[in-house]
Amino acid sequence: MPKYMFTGSFTPQGGKGIVAEGGSARVKVVETLMASVGGKLESYHFSFGADDYVIIADLPDNEAAAAGALAVGSSGAVNNRTIPLLTPEEVDRVAKRSPSYRAPGA
Repeated sequence: MPKYMFTGSFTPQGGKGIVAEGGSARVKVVETLMASVGGKLESYHFSFGADDYVIIADLPDNEAAAAGALAVGSSGAVNNRTIPLLTPEEVDRVAKRSPSYRAPGA
């Protein structure tokens, strides 16, 4: 199953929810979210700085990732970014491709 990384920050509303409910409750919500789109939460980490969390999940496809991200983003409590992850083997296959490209001005 493809892996995705989700990073983001809580809005003031979302931050108040974390303070009220705690971190473990949020992890359970995200586990349920991932299962509802056919996936599985691999890890959930809280952080500070530009991002308040980093999530790694196994999801069946881009549509499942987009469905989850849309639900999260439309809540108004989170500013979320979705990043598809590639395995080293996938990068090996990518490196063997020969795309046709010309740099601007070249």
